[in-house]
Amino acid sequence: MKLIFMGTPEFAVPSLKGLLAAGHEVFAVFTQPDRPVGRKQIITPPPVKVLALERGLPVWQPTKLKTAAARAELEPLFQQADAGIVAAYGRILPDWMLAAPQHGCINVHSSLLPKYRGAAPINWAIACGETETGVTIMQMDTGLDTGPMLLQGKTAIGAEETAAELTPRLAELGAKLLLEVLESLQRGTLTATPQNDADATHAPILNREDGLVNWSLTATEISNRLRGFTPFPGCYTFLHGQRLEIVRAAAESVDSGASSLPAGAVCELTKTSFTVVCGDATRLRVTEVQPAGKRPMPVRDFLNGAKIALNTQLGAV
Repeated sequence: MKLIFMGTPEFAVPSLKGLLAAGHEVFAVFTQPDRPVGRKQIITPPPVKVLALERGLPVWQPTKLKTAAARAELEPLFQQADAGIVAAYGRILPDWMLAAPQHGCINVHSSLLPKYRGAAPINWAIACGETETGVTIMQMDTGLDTGPMLLQGKTAIGAEETAAELTPRLAELGAKLLLEVLESLQRGTLTATPQNDADATHAPILNREDGLVNWSLTATEISNRLRGFTPFPGCYTFLHGQRLEIVRAAAESVDSGASSLPAGAVCELTKTSFTVVCGDATRLRVTEVQPAGKRPMPVRDFLNGAKIALNTQLGAV
């Protein structure tokens, strides 16, 4: 098929690779503009652009789509496509762009819709304690991930799996499902299933404030958020007014001995860990941290210089 591909991060790379390996004609690739990355703010192309240039594909990086000028320039291009393929592009497409290809635009969405519509479905599925997730290939419409579903695939979420570990697995699953959908589309056997809006949940874009630990949550809830928010925005608290990242931690069961202490209080110290009281008298054992301005370190090393004792209170400034 003659396709336009729209994607930006590493998640989208397997889908583009799969399309090319299957012999589809990708005659244009749209991706986000190059952006500064890292502490040195080095201008870096997105992974989809890197692959596209390696394969000799034309790359478009428009800064705006919802202007008359963008439509005048791009609508004729999209009208040449059998379909537009979208995988974590990172922009809301205007109505004319959704309608221009012969078969519209098809999205690779990393959740089991209608659950976790939005920008960060992988992160929120883990943060909310889901044990199963997947990918939905959907026909795009003007809503936020509200279009009819074309195909779904499921996978379990590991008990200790982080968003960074789950993302590449879902990317490969999405690429596989996408090819199956295009095969059905070519055969004329593709069917669409409307979403049940009543079952919808949302996965908004993450911001740094989401990472602030609320110690009144249970230890399991905090642990899930830590896994879901790795690598961004992470989970952090404050110790003596200084930011402290929680890098590695594990939930422990209810401890009646800690019930008299407030949430956020350190209730146990060992040579290799410290344990914090959480909601419902649960406990979070912390084994790796990152103090402000320093690299991640085992708690063993952190405790050598940190002023932390039993009943020390962690929390917002």
